[in-house]
Amino acid sequence: MRQLRPVFLILFLLFGACASYPDVQQQRMAALPHHYKQFDLLMGYEVMPAGGNTLVQGVVKNVRYFRMRNLEVWAAQLDDQGKIRAQGMTFIMPSELGLDESADFSIKIPAPLAAGDRLRITYKYFGTDGGNHGLGDGTNWMQSFETVVPPR
Repeated sequence: MRQLRPVFLILFLLFGACASYPDVQQQRMAALPHHYKQFDLLMGYEVMPAGGNTLVQGVVKNVRYFRMRNLEVWAAQLDDQGKIRAQGMTFIMPSELGLDESADFSIKIPAPLAAGDRLRITYKYFGTDGGNHGLGDGTNWMQSFETVVPPR
């Protein structure tokens, strides 16, 4: 029995870590200063300077589809006329998010953003409800929203 104790301890730690990961992501999302909520996706994010660039980083959560594949997130600095000055993008890893799964993201915009600048965040993905094993039927979706960079 003494030899099995380390095995049980390792299994407990492994399964415990898997079970707590969604809780950690939820806590991280709740702690982020900015939030976006839509029928398909929840997002928590922050905008911060990074050596002459700007980082937009946070957490996304699939709240609609059985599978959300190839999720990309774009962040763009806009001028007064709504034209893009600078932008960056990232692919969310893992490339498939199941329903209620979350993932971190980080986007580098190659320009400094100041308080009051307009920021457009766009996300794009293929969502499926599980028919055909997620290979055929589904929805290509793209959504964006604009916000103003708050003072730090």
